[in-house]
Amino acid sequence: MKYLHAMVRIKNLEESLDFYCAKLGMVEVYRYDNDAGRFTNIFLSAPDDLDSNKDKASTDRTPCLELTYNWDSEDYKGGRNFGHLAYAVDNIHKTCADLMEKGITINRPPRDGYMAFVRSPDGISIELLQKGDALEPIEPWKSMENTGEW
Repeated sequence: MKYLHAMVRIKNLEESLDFYCAKLGMVEVYRYDNDAGRFTNIFLSAPDDLDSNKDKASTDRTPCLELTYNWDSEDYKGGRNFGHLAYAVDNIHKTCADLMEKGITINRPPRDGYMAFVRSPDGISIELLQKGDALEPIEPWKSMENTGEW
């Protein structure tokens, strides 16, 4: 397993980029706009990690900070602005099966063979991403519904 990133939700894109980049010195390495989901994800790298993050797939980057800007306004209370921790795993299907055997609920199953979410005992979301390309979707995952929040 490889640590990937922590995600925080932001209310103002310009103010946040000014803080994290212009003032704190982080560097934007990747941006993704999702029109259907109405959000933007921006991945920032610490300057010392920049060479290992430029032009890399998400599972090949060293730890980053993911800023998520939801286009529709929302007031984040009670730490809701903290999103999740992310880890790359060698085999998403096996990892989820092992977790289920240990009594862990798979909140967002890896239906796509690439991404799953579980939660810690304290309710922290943990994103699991398949290293490299997505695996072929298989049962029971491809027909399993989401459970709870993730």
